[in-house]
Amino acid sequence: MTIISITIPSELLKKFEEFMKTRGYYSRSEAFRDAIRSLMTEADLAKMETGNVAATIMIACNYARKDADLKMTELRHEFDDVVIENIHRHIGEKYCLEIFIAEGNNNRILDLIGRVRGMRGIQQVRAIFMPL
Repeated sequence: MTIISITIPSELLKKFEEFMKTRGYYSRSEAFRDAIRSLMTEADLAKMETGNVAATIMIACNYARKDADLKMTELRHEFDDVVIENIHRHIGEKYCLEIFIAEGNNNRILDLIGRVRGMRGIQQVRAIFMPL
């Protein structure tokens, strides 16, 4: 197997290690491999939908990262052909929750999700697809 090195915030690592214990993972590596497999499976399932879909995309980001908020605004404008609604809410004192409701070409919506996942400051992204 190939060895890689990653950098994650200490708070996320602490949560991840607690998660590992509750799920019974024997090592960080196995837990990370499982997380990567789950993310790839989610992406593969989303790709199975073809043509036009409706999607709800939930994004959690750190409130302190103002650059993430600015980049999110840029993406909303860039993808205004598929984003039909956007909700922005503060969750506690630390996080912002963005909800995009999208409708249109599945590949275009997957492109939006990929761009969001690639942004710094994003904590979590979840998407639900419904064929139209």
